[in-house]
Amino acid sequence: MKIIKNSLIYISLVGMVLCSFNTSENLNKKVTSSIEWLNTEYDFGKIKKNNPVSVEFEFKNPSMIPLVILSVEPSCGCTVAEFPKEPMKSGQKGKIKVTYDAKDLGHFKKSITVNSNASQSPSILYISGEVSQDIKD
Repeated sequence: MKIIKNSLIYISLVGMVLCSFNTSENLNKKVTSSIEWLNTEYDFGKIKKNNPVSVEFEFKNPSMIPLVILSVEPSCGCTVAEFPKEPMKSGQKGKIKVTYDAKDLGHFKKSITVNSNASQSPSILYISGEVSQDIKD
């Protein structure tokens, strides 16, 4: 009987140690979500000068952890981005709208950095095209 009692105490102590070890391990882990992009590049082709153009980059949260877009940073002031500010639930889809002002003539390629709590963060989106004066409306 004494052996059974000691065995149960030993098993309980080992269980408590393992549980506390696992808990402190989990506290040190960085909890991350995931992001899945439909596409990460868009070519506007030829566009008319002073005629802003926009594109929406679609994404999805395939993970069980809510996805939070922390910031969206275009590479220059000629590009503006709009993004969802609320956490995206598991399976939820969202869009980041990027607008290019088209004020300078010639070819352009701009990057947009998306910072989030996803394990793939940051994500980089690209827009490109050619601004011309002689495009007909």
